[in-house]
Amino acid sequence: MGAPQQTENTEAKDKGRTVQPEDTAAALLAGRYQELYGQFSSAMQEAVSYEQLKELADSFTEGVEAFEPVSRLVLNGLDTRVWTDSSGSKGVMAAHDAEGDIAGLQVLHLSSYPETDGQTTANTYAYPFEGEWLVVWGGHNELSNYHYAYESQRYAADLVKAVDGYSYKGDPQLNESYYAFGEPVLAPADGTVVHVTNDIADNEPVGVMNKAEPAGNVVVIDHGGGEYSILAHLQQGSAAVQAGDQVKRGELIGRCGNSGNSSEPHLHLQVSSGADFAQARSLNIAWEEGGLLHGQTVTGTSESKDH
Repeated sequence: MGAPQQTENTEAKDKGRTVQPEDTAAALLAGRYQELYGQFSSAMQEAVSYEQLKELADSFTEGVEAFEPVSRLVLNGLDTRVWTDSSGSKGVMAAHDAEGDIAGLQVLHLSSYPETDGQTTANTYAYPFEGEWLVVWGGHNELSNYHYAYESQRYAADLVKAVDGYSYKGDPQLNESYYAFGEPVLAPADGTVVHVTNDIADNEPVGVMNKAEPAGNVVVIDHGGGEYSILAHLQQGSAAVQAGDQVKRGELIGRCGNSGNSSEPHLHLQVSSGADFAQARSLNIAWEEGGLLHGQTVTGTSESKDH
């Protein structure tokens, strides 16, 4: 999880920029490849040739009449936008850095799962945090929410805390620099704790990930009706509950960390059909406050308890 860090590109300051971030998908559709390629960052130009861009874009945009904006995330010096065509089957993602260079561009044939998209959990859930958080991954397509491609995580979301467009202040390699690190994580609904992992170290320097323990420190709560909330990547030693505990909505269960397969301190949350999120199906969550979409700032509960 996590947006890439911005890096200085001195060459970008000398480039003319004719494609604004909001116009990137339209420029691709219009065949303005020279302008787009000229705005690629040095790293992008090293990775992709102009001929490759043209060949891929010509093929991908065939039959598309327009791309419509779906979501936008501004974080850590990058302005990342997602568009889809009218059918929702083709998507474009573009990330512009602070200098106006295109630091990332992706086109993708999108999968859709309308049957489960149209269903929601029987239980209703509250956001399991306090104050304002920023949704880094969330939504019903793979470009806004990479989890969507995987049945076991399809309706999961990742969130960070951000101030003035940045998730950290100070040394980006230190967990303590991140606003989310150590923030309270709460029970999203009443239930029984069925699993707790609490002893996995938080990744440091930030950016090094523990793929051997993907969820990191995690609390799993059984809410009845075959619905289990999974709150992952918690801070080592922060669990405030243990298996068998009865918890109420808004009760402290741990603190946000950077354990497991995590690129920076953030909260991964989902509701699944079983306690083992790798084996169970991810369920489309009925949130009291509304869904979690890539780039949205959302406000959590003010009814937290015991902390």
